[in-house]
Amino acid sequence: MLDIDEFVLRVRIASDIVETWIEEGWLRPQRTDKGLAFTEMDVSRAQLIRDLREDLGVNEEGIAIILDLVDQMHGLRKTLRELCEAVGVQPAELQQRILVDMRSRRPIPMKGPESS
Repeated sequence: MLDIDEFVLRVRIASDIVETWIEEGWLRPQRTDKGLAFTEMDVSRAQLIRDLREDLGVNEEGIAIILDLVDQMHGLRKTLRELCEAVGVQPAELQQRILVDMRSRRPIPMKGPESS
């Protein structure tokens, strides 16, 4: 865990910007009796926000949308991982039935003019 001073040095942004990003809900550090505590995930998220703003010129609304989509993707990946673990402990024949059922539900790709 990093305190605010370590965090701003690591991410290379001013503390007032960090405070703004926390107010916007873009960063969600843990609050402890010693103050804010940032994780490596917070570091990655802040670097993404910084890159979106500075390198790509994404506005605040766009950043909020991108972060929401990233959060959704992480949530879906966690759910998929949990589902795979749950299926993985099932008997082999049930795993096979699930696999066959999944494959039968896949849409058949349509051939478009560009694939001819």
